[in-house]
Amino acid sequence: MNAVLRETTMVAPLSVQGLHHAYEGNPVLTGIDLALEPGSVLGLIGRNGAGKSTLIRAMVGLLEPSEGRAFVFGEPALRMSDATKGRISYVPQQPEALAWLTAEQMLDYIGRFYPRWDRAFAKQLMQRWQIPKDRMLAKLSPGERQRVELIRALASQPDLLVLDEPAAALDPVARRELLREVAVRAGEFGTTVLFSTHIVSDLERVASDIAFVHEGRLILQSTVDDTKERFMRLWLPPRLSAAAPEIALSHRQHGDGSISLVVERDSDGQWPQASHLQGARMDPLGLEDLFVEVAE
Repeated sequence: MNAVLRETTMVAPLSVQGLHHAYEGNPVLTGIDLALEPGSVLGLIGRNGAGKSTLIRAMVGLLEPSEGRAFVFGEPALRMSDATKGRISYVPQQPEALAWLTAEQMLDYIGRFYPRWDRAFAKQLMQRWQIPKDRMLAKLSPGERQRVELIRALASQPDLLVLDEPAAALDPVARRELLREVAVRAGEFGTTVLFSTHIVSDLERVASDIAFVHEGRLILQSTVDDTKERFMRLWLPPRLSAAAPEIALSHRQHGDGSISLVVERDSDGQWPQASHLQGARMDPLGLEDLFVEVAE
């Protein structure tokens, strides 16, 4: 492989640098740096209002940030070429476009803009998900409307699939089918996927990587497996509270004077010094535990 081709294939499908954004003077995003590895499935996790949707809109060029830059396959997100636009599919949290068309009409219309549109796949998924093909989108239930948008996104066979809370309006069966499709796209077709969620079990099923947004800041980005090995809950009794490390993802003071903290291994793989003190306790954290500890 020559040097030019190697450089092209290694370009991050989606990345932001120094991203800040505010609404009416209120900060929503603060200094976000984030990049997706080609072929990865990145779960963007955070509480409602953490800034996930704003970040996604900025990443795909639907919002001009107050400060910072966003790139899609190496191109500025705000000035993407038509060729690059044809490589991505984005599903917003609340789909509203083309509501006066039926599901079948919308898919037929949208499909003309994508060179790799899979008409047979779209038809088959419409049947499997029991979408009324002759009913206007505006008259479908929120769950049905979400399914149609997901069919539209998947049938275009994108190189980059961006889903903002894709399971928000789906029942458990439809959610599991969606996650199965995401896994197939990533595993068999090499599609890079970014999806936001606050449902940790969804993330654990399909994500290879996790990015945690809290109060507009990116507080960690890691592989899912590394995250489970990288963080622990450190509990210190009252007599050891003064030894608590200054740097922690969360810090809780309990009524009896004890302290619990979410701590991280250092670059050498070592836990904070306080974890080795007699009377200290280290508890493992699953992804949901970590999410709750940091987000509350």
